[in-house]
Amino acid sequence: MVPPCGVPQIWARKLLPVPWLLCGARRCASSNFKAADLQMQMTQEPQKKPSPSEPLVFGKMFTDHMLMVEWSGAKGWGQPRIQPFQHLMLHPACSALHYSLQLFEGLKAYRGRDQQVRLFRPWLNMDRMLRSAQRLCLPAELLECIRRLVEVEKDWVPEGPGTSLYVRPVLIGNEPSLGVGCVSKALLFVILCPVGSYFPGDSLTPVSLLADPAFIRAWIGGVGDYKLGGNYGPTVLVQREAQKRGCEQVLWLYGPDQQLTEVGTMNIFIYWTHKDGVLELVTPPLDGIILPGVVRQSLLDLAQSWGEFRVAERKITMQELLQALEEGRVREIFGSGTACQVCPVHQILYEGKNVHIPTMEHGPELILRFQKELRAIQYGTSAHEWMLTV
Repeated sequence: MVPPCGVPQIWARKLLPVPWLLCGARRCASSNFKAADLQMQMTQEPQKKPSPSEPLVFGKMFTDHMLMVEWSGAKGWGQPRIQPFQHLMLHPACSALHYSLQLFEGLKAYRGRDQQVRLFRPWLNMDRMLRSAQRLCLPAELLECIRRLVEVEKDWVPEGPGTSLYVRPVLIGNEPSLGVGCVSKALLFVILCPVGSYFPGDSLTPVSLLADPAFIRAWIGGVGDYKLGGNYGPTVLVQREAQKRGCEQVLWLYGPDQQLTEVGTMNIFIYWTHKDGVLELVTPPLDGIILPGVVRQSLLDLAQSWGEFRVAERKITMQELLQALEEGRVREIFGSGTACQVCPVHQILYEGKNVHIPTMEHGPELILRFQKELRAIQYGTSAHEWMLTV
C-alpha cells in the first residue's frame, strides 16, 4: 500500500509479549526503518530531575533525550537514533513552517504502583498518526523506537496520582524550498516531558464554555479528524475570546443546526436521559469533523463493558441540549482527552446567556467512576490489555 505522491510508509512490527498491531486492517512490516538499527548517543550533561514535591507544569520541562529520524524520497528512512535533547536545525524555507505540513501525537507513560512503566493504548495513537501522515503525504513512523526512548528515560516518569510522562511524536515536512506540494524530505522526532494535572488545581474543577456559532473548528471534507498542527493554531484567537467572556474553553458548534462537536481540544460527552426515556451516554460520531480521541474510545469501551446504560455515537444539536436541560434530563457533561483525561463542564455561555449544567450536582457520579477506572488501569499493578510494559 502506497499513499499519495508515492511516499513510502513505515508500519509497526510485531513485538512480544504484546503484538504491535495497529488498529484496523493488519499492516505490513517495514524493511528500512527498524528498531534493530536504533543508534544510541547518551547525554554527557544530564539534567536534575524534578523532586516529587515540585509542581509539574504541562509541557514546560523536557527529558534528557529525544528520538530523531530523517527521511528523503531518494534514500528513504535513515537510521533512527536516540540523542541528547537539542534544538532543531531547519532551512528557512522548510515546508512545515510555510505550509503547515506538520502533524503530531500525544500519549502518556505511567508509573504503576509496582514501579513498572507502561504506555496507555499506544496502538491507537500510532494508527491515528498513520492516518494523519497519509493525509499530508508524509511518511509514517515506527512505534518500537518510541518504546525504547521511554525505556531510556524511565527515571523521568514521575510517581504520584495524576502524574505521567507525556510523549509527543512530531512529523514535519522538511522540504528546503518554496512551493506547495509533496515533500522530498521529512523529519520525525519524539520528545518527552514529565507532567502533572493538565488543569491547575483540582483535576475535577469544572470548566465553562463559550458556544458561539460564528467560530468553526472543522468542517465536512476538511481535516478536523486528523491530528494536524494546522488544526490548532487558528483556535488560539477563539480561546482568547472565550477567556475575555469569562469562559475557560470553547464549545465548537457546526452547521445550521448547531451540532456539538468538541470542547476546546477535547471530545465531548453528555450523560442524560434521552427524549425516548432511556438513560444514555452520548458523544458525536466520527463523521469527518471529530478527532478520534484515544480517551474517547476508552470511555466508550468502558461504558459498553458495564452494560448499565445505552452508549451512543450520534449527532447532538444545541437545541436538543437546551431542551434536555429545560426538562431536567441532563446529568453530566464532560470533555475527554489525553492531557486532561476527563474534565467536567458546569456552564455554557450561549447567545449572551449563561446556561447552567448540573454536572457537579450529580456527583459527578459518572465522571468520578471513569476517572477511577482509568487510573486503576494506568497505575494498577495487574496486567491490562490496554497497557504496554516498557
